[in-house]
Amino acid sequence: MHRFALHRVWDTRGEAEKMTALLTPRNVLLAVLLAFLALLPVYSTLTGNYFLMSLFTRILILAMAAVSLNLIMGFGGMVSFGHAAYLGIGGYAVGILAKEGINSAFVQWPVALLASGLFALGVGALCLRTRGVYFIMITLAFAQMVYYVAIGLDRYGGDDGLTIHKRSQFFDSVNLSNRAFFYYLCFALLLLAVYVVWRLVNSRFGMVIQGARSNERRMRAIGFPVFRYKLVCFVISGVMCGLAGILLANHTDFISPALMFWTRSGDLMVMAVLGGMGTVFGPVIGSIAFLLLEEGLSQFTEFQGIILGPMLLAVALYARGGIDGILMGLRRG
Repeated sequence: MHRFALHRVWDTRGEAEKMTALLTPRNVLLAVLLAFLALLPVYSTLTGNYFLMSLFTRILILAMAAVSLNLIMGFGGMVSFGHAAYLGIGGYAVGILAKEGINSAFVQWPVALLASGLFALGVGALCLRTRGVYFIMITLAFAQMVYYVAIGLDRYGGDDGLTIHKRSQFFDSVNLSNRAFFYYLCFALLLLAVYVVWRLVNSRFGMVIQGARSNERRMRAIGFPVFRYKLVCFVISGVMCGLAGILLANHTDFISPALMFWTRSGDLMVMAVLGGMGTVFGPVIGSIAFLLLEEGLSQFTEFQGIILGPMLLAVALYARGGIDGILMGLRRG
């Protein structure tokens, strides 16, 4: 009886320790955040505040783009300064096909994803042979090239952009013009993207990518074809960002070359760094924080950068792990 009681005490203590390990500030914030995002359309419908749902739809889409960038930058150490090009390629594929009268999502979406993947394959095949600043400059050069090509497309709006008059069409029962439905579609695809990144980085494939970030020469000496692994990772990231471009084009009903300018790539990098590079949910948290700050400051001043700049600098200097690192520090404290 005494032995049985002792086992019960140890089991209870183990369960309590597991619960304590789960109830960290980081996990609590993620749970609250996911619950808020899931219930937001209900609140918007009841109050009639559809602007909030539209704002968070945009946040979810850009969060997906930041997650895709974090896959190569945070986990793979591949700093791409032209990642917004995939947003534009995905969006323009939808817009151009819609302009030509092809509105079927079963045509638009595969074409957009294929175009994003092929562009990422070409860029990756070249830039992955270099390192450091050369890698950054090549990705930036390709993005600027696509940007100027889009400006030269006079038939599709050129510098003024292209209005999309009809959203992608699946079945009659699937209406992307329905705000709540489109929001939940973006939310589900963002969660899918986060899940895919989580599975990748915790697989053998992800271990090779992270190992190559730390010591590529050693990984090659072990026998891993590092270039091929990194190229596949680069293509996956490009396709994921292309999907975000598809959603963004359907959300705004408009696409323009400005979406591919290097400053947009910089914004995606800031979102990833602010939330926490090399973490699965960090870019999502960073995207929400950055875009809400940007939107809030725009109500008071046209020069949000004057305030945002020092704030982001402080995070970079004193919170190396971003918001995620701050939350982990609270747990240790």
